[in-house]
Amino acid sequence: MGQEFGGVVGRTYADSTAWWPPLPTAPDGAPNVVVVVLDDVGYAQLGCYGSDIATPCFDGLAAGGRRYSNFHTTALCSPTRACLLTGRNHHSNGMARIVEFSAGFPGYNATIPKENGFLSEILVRNGYATFAVGKWHLTPATESTMGSPRDKWPLGRGFERFYGFMGGETDQFHPDLVYDNHPVEPPASPEDGYHLTEDLVDKATLFIRDLRATAPDKPFLLWFAPGACHAPHQAPPDFIEPYRGRFDEGWDAWREAVFARQVSSGLLPLGTELSDRPSWVPAWDSLGPDERRLYARMMEVYAGFLTHTDAQVQRVLDVIESMGELDDTVVIVLSDNGASAEGGAQGSFNEQYFFNFVPEDLEENLRRIDDLGTPRANNHYPWGWAWAGNTPLRRFKRDTHEGGVTDPFIVNWPARLGREGATRHQYVHAIDVLPTLLDLIGIEPPPTINGHEQTPIEGTSFAPSLLAPAGEPGPSSDHVTQYYEMMGSRALYHDGWKAVVFHPTPFIAYDGTDVSQPFDDDAWELYHVAEDFSEVHDVATGEPEKLEEMKARWWEEAAKFQVLPLNNEPGRFRDNRYRRTHYELHPGIGPMPEAVAPLLRNRPFTISVELDVPADGDVAGVLVAHGTHSGGYALYLSGRRLHYVYNFVGTELTTVAAEVDLPAGAVVARLVSAPAGGGAAAIELFYGDVPVGQGLIPRVTPVTYGTTGFTVGYQPGGPISPALDGRAEVPAGVVARVVIEVAGRPPRNPAAEERADLALQ
Repeated sequence: MGQEFGGVVGRTYADSTAWWPPLPTAPDGAPNVVVVVLDDVGYAQLGCYGSDIATPCFDGLAAGGRRYSNFHTTALCSPTRACLLTGRNHHSNGMARIVEFSAGFPGYNATIPKENGFLSEILVRNGYATFAVGKWHLTPATESTMGSPRDKWPLGRGFERFYGFMGGETDQFHPDLVYDNHPVEPPASPEDGYHLTEDLVDKATLFIRDLRATAPDKPFLLWFAPGACHAPHQAPPDFIEPYRGRFDEGWDAWREAVFARQVSSGLLPLGTELSDRPSWVPAWDSLGPDERRLYARMMEVYAGFLTHTDAQVQRVLDVIESMGELDDTVVIVLSDNGASAEGGAQGSFNEQYFFNFVPEDLEENLRRIDDLGTPRANNHYPWGWAWAGNTPLRRFKRDTHEGGVTDPFIVNWPARLGREGATRHQYVHAIDVLPTLLDLIGIEPPPTINGHEQTPIEGTSFAPSLLAPAGEPGPSSDHVTQYYEMMGSRALYHDGWKAVVFHPTPFIAYDGTDVSQPFDDDAWELYHVAEDFSEVHDVATGEPEKLEEMKARWWEEAAKFQVLPLNNEPGRFRDNRYRRTHYELHPGIGPMPEAVAPLLRNRPFTISVELDVPADGDVAGVLVAHGTHSGGYALYLSGRRLHYVYNFVGTELTTVAAEVDLPAGAVVARLVSAPAGGGAAAIELFYGDVPVGQGLIPRVTPVTYGTTGFTVGYQPGGPISPALDGRAEVPAGVVARVVIEVAGRPPRNPAAEERADLALQ
């Protein structure tokens, strides 16, 4: 039933009274809200957190607002984003890990319950316009296709407009874009100067101006989540080149300089010590000159990427300021986890090396050094820079030590906070952001949303510390207890103490720890983080009763928030309901995420394409493709002949071509692939039953082609081969149907699959 009519309906207009239901209105004085969610930006990588990387926009927001030194996340992106948007813990949201690591248990199914309402769902019902721009990564990987339901997409969770990408990462020059509920092509090419973050700003600006054209006084929520600074680290050269030579002294010296600035600026609590370099991170002066030159360049590219991102956020704020609304806009800037170690010990011009267990080749990386940061690379820096990026903390993204879970957090709101900056040391967690915003705006959490009775919000408002005068420290945090769990690693914060344990996974064990070690045999550490912020002094031996108390409390929290069962092998229970061995497809579909795409790696398969070949002229275009310039394959037509190109991790191209032209009219072009031993594949090409070409792919990609999906009739991203340009779309009417048959059981290497899924974090 709709709202009851409040007018009068008579026999004619003369004896009737018209009535319109009142429009939803925000509370008096409700501010705009802009939440900037950075990706893989470490605790120490913003200028206002000690870095020498230029971030004037973020620094200015901190200088005129509140800089929090003790803000915590979950250690990974999807879980943190779920916490931010719902105010509930990541396992309560079914988002224990990234969506690609889903498992068939309540805390792990990557399906956020409708009972856990989003900030957008609350605000849109209270007179706000709601926009999401950039990275989403909150929809199950199996429901991110064009044939999927949309109830878990942004527009299904309270956002009115969306422009961005659904997965965990994308190429900055050739992104996988979705506009509202459908895929779109980038509006320009890299040759035209295109970059994703700039495009995201253009759309955010468009959404805001569209709103103001219709509703000049309506407040808005802008969830702005660029892909930066997640790999691939890519930015315009004008932003990278100013950093030439800036990191030549290496990560040890850089870290010490950062720590000195952190101390002098008052960011760190008194008495904070610089944690030691772990054994698996080499000392900079132990590296050879070529390694130092390469690794310094990788950091220069990352720095340029971050400065470029800062400049784009400033563009958004400039638009809001031009409308006279910036003073009454709450701007929040944060990162979703610590700096990323997914570049491995050596970094790479193409991170697909790491995710496919292909050993890094220093000579190859040096040969490609000028490609770093460009559309020709898919680069990531070595984990020495990630360690330094989390100064003064221990470990990195994914770990439950402070380097994985402690992040920059800035709040700026001149109308309520004034323009005098302050540093706050209160403990804050990602689940506290939603209740704090509702508190500031003056909105009570609704008991139901769309008929779904809402669960209790698990976060705590930190508005009292935020609103305290800049010259005062503010009241203590009401957030006293917080559990952590990420792929088997655990921690518990309680009233200034922290118990923590690193549990290795099959795909990453930095220090050689036995990955099969039972959870009950893990050696817990204990830190009094109220006095030892950087976890330098393990007091587990001296405080055995306190440690046992903390461990027992962790198990209580784990049972309460759906953390169990513990599992450090997230691929073991993945969702395979959408896997099949027979596909019938038509042109235009895709991109299909790897979770549901035809799984052709390292097993026999046949691709049959029903063609209607014109009698005259060249026939060119992609029939099927999966991947990009950093790795993948494409079956395509060129010069009236069938071709199959295989791109092995961006370094080795093999093309098998038919030796005769296609006949005119109806014909079935067919590719047959069979494993040939040693990681190779034998390829045969047919027109009907007539063999027309054969060849050998010397090395088949063992694990992943990256984040770009599978398509029919066009190329999904950056060119898989130099022979394919742009979209390389096959002409309309040439392809009638594609049939893919896969034989044998898919090869399984859970450790490798899990390592590949790291690319999506």
